Amino acid sequence: MGTTALKYRIKTALDESRMLILGSQVLIGFQYRTVFEQGFEKLPVSSQMLRLGSLVIMLLVSALLMSPGPYHRIVHEGEDREDVHIYATRVMDIALMPFAIILSLEVYLAAGYVTGKRLAIVIGSITFGVALLFWYGVALLRKGRASKKGRREVNDRTEIEDKIERVLTEARVVLPGVQALLGFQFATVLVQSFEALPLSSKYVHLVSLCLMALSMILLMSPAAFHRIVEKGENTERMVRFAGGMLLAAMVPLPLGISGDFFVVVRKVTSAPRLAIIASTAVLVCFYALWFGYTSYRRRELNRRPAR
Repeated sequence: MGTTALKYRIKTALDESRMLILGSQVLIGFQYRTVFEQGFEKLPVSSQMLRLGSLVIMLLVSALLMSPGPYHRIVHEGEDREDVHIYATRVMDIALMPFAIILSLEVYLAAGYVTGKRLAIVIGSITFGVALLFWYGVALLRKGRASKKGRREVNDRTEIEDKIERVLTEARVVLPGVQALLGFQFATVLVQSFEALPLSSKYVHLVSLCLMALSMILLMSPAAFHRIVEKGENTERMVRFAGGMLLAAMVPLPLGISGDFFVVVRKVTSAPRLAIIASTAVLVCFYALWFGYTSYRRRELNRRPAR
């Protein structure tokens, strides 16, 4: 695995995840906003469905990229373990493939406005190939030359300073995405086509906006707590508070995301029942990944005999 200390490898993995989540959330905000633009109504039904499908995939990518935070909090209670680093890196490896697909699809759809379908397919395919080359190809080539060393499992307790740095980093992974989506929600109210939505969809959007704002407030509260209550000192109470706020913020966040997804699906398909089913499926996916799997994993590790 190398000689780099485990705490630095985990920090690096979280920093890399933060880079990816910001890009994915900005893209999701753009995809949400596109549905309300006047030009969207002129697209062929196939293109509208393609955009809706790409949005679903990006929501899954977002759920994956934000999952290392709750995994670290729930499974290992903030302790640095090799298992956390493995999980975070595998999640990014998995998430990059659908990210590449959606990026190339969006380039294809954008190019189609200018160049026509055939050339747009070529441009989209090149985008996909370049993404695979730099995200997987180069890495696999370099990996083959790297020396193979066994993994180390670190069982000593994590220092308080490292715990605080880790939980604040996990909060920073989620916060930029929440801010980007909240900005989209504010802007959507001013879009002309928003007025044409059914009143129920407007209220769903408003509730989703409030839930997203609540999530952002919770994510920003550890910094205020650290300054005001702890006077900048690193304490176990700060770790518990910050970890609790991170998990608490990830409860309303999927509700806000799936609420606006309901609005988008209903607008595209004009089918309220389908919109309810689709948004519920997205909500279940987020909660299952962030809280269901992590709770299962924690019970599984607790059953293992101590070595």
